[in-house]
Amino acid sequence: MKLRHHLNMFFFLIIGLMVSATEQAGATTGEIRLSKGQSVYVPAYSNVYSGPKKNPYQLATMLSIRNVDPAAGFKVTSIDYYDNDGRLIRRYLDTPLSIGPLGSYHIYLEEKDSRGGFGANFIVRWSTDRTINAPIIECVMIGATGGQGFSFVSPGQEIRE
Repeated sequence: MKLRHHLNMFFFLIIGLMVSATEQAGATTGEIRLSKGQSVYVPAYSNVYSGPKKNPYQLATMLSIRNVDPAAGFKVTSIDYYDNDGRLIRRYLDTPLSIGPLGSYHIYLEEKDSRGGFGANFIVRWSTDRTINAPIIECVMIGATGGQGFSFVSPGQEIRE
């Protein structure tokens, strides 16, 4: 039974690494994304299920917003966190947040924070006065227990609201 659990964890790790590598390969196709602002949906997993009993495996989650433009900043106008059913859990900004050239910002949710569930997500809205390189907005999930651990990245997806 313990071996099966470890194999399941290994499977999740390999799948996560494969998905991340595939997405990174797609990002290097030479297409440069430029924008004056976006609304970005970012999947966030506060837990995943493991084993035949579908036991929840708690994960720490970090939303990362990275300005990849070397010459211009932008303002993050809102960061909202939603649960598995699409209900707003928390609004993270009271006032817009400035991120300078090559700067970054993150929000960390501890492993014990399982309010979001398997289908949790962030909606991040940002804007600027001029066209810039679109930022990288993603979630990094990390979990470890009993000497075993895994991590994976969930990229943001621009949406129309």
